[in-house]
Amino acid sequence: MHTSLESPASFEAWVGRSDERTDLITQAPVRLMQATLDIADAGALPSQLPPLWHWLYFLPSERQSNIGPDGHPTRGGFLPPIMLPRRMWAGGQLQFLRPLAMGEPIQRISTIKSIQSKSGRSGGLVFVTVLHQISDAQGIAIREEQNIVYRDAPAAGAPAPQPIAAPADEQFCHTVRPDPVLLMRYSALTFNSHRIHYDRPYAMQEEGYPGLVVHGPLIATLLMEELCRTHPEKAIRSFEFKAVSPLFDTAPFTVNGKLEGGAARLWARGPEGQLAMQASAEIE
Repeated sequence: MHTSLESPASFEAWVGRSDERTDLITQAPVRLMQATLDIADAGALPSQLPPLWHWLYFLPSERQSNIGPDGHPTRGGFLPPIMLPRRMWAGGQLQFLRPLAMGEPIQRISTIKSIQSKSGRSGGLVFVTVLHQISDAQGIAIREEQNIVYRDAPAAGAPAPQPIAAPADEQFCHTVRPDPVLLMRYSALTFNSHRIHYDRPYAMQEEGYPGLVVHGPLIATLLMEELCRTHPEKAIRSFEFKAVSPLFDTAPFTVNGKLEGGAARLWARGPEGQLAMQASAEIE
């Protein structure tokens, strides 16, 4: 561990902390997301926000002078000042209670649920769980738990973790070519300034990655889009996803799925056959 800063006891004051924001479901982000995902009928706007597209709203708005060297806001504020160098969106669980309509005002109340410290193969880990409750005039429409992990950088010369083989029993599959333009457009749409997604020298020289890192939420969105594209008659009631290993702009990957009764099992498979993300959705 780095310092006592990484002990959960150091952050007890952050547990229960809340933040409230308002927004409006405007058309422009939806049109731009349609273009980014290469949706053929991008001229036709949906009347309701597709699942996970609420991530286009309530965007971070930190002043430029408060941005740290990695492109993230400086540590502290709503999230605790955990000083481990790598920060990633590790996964989440969502309940879709009602669809959100285009043009409607919305509210998000975010609360820090828990902070846990663990030790992993690469060193110290701190997990922060944030509950987001998103409402319109009718009440809560989406409940989301976001899991954020802070971790040590791997030691120089440390062996890479042994990859987990992805399943090979998919019923549907789509190949994604994550070029820098796709990653830049998604970063811009979500106002994500983390440099690992668009600054290749920084990603490789400072954080030791082999290329630009594909956003975890983008992979989750691509999994959801493939499910909705192949089964448009299904309503999504819940979704859960977990990042397993990173993907980069150096090679294509696939998003895959299989229906199993009232659920869908989903996963992203990397270029070496490795499991990159696993997910599941409750459908009806």
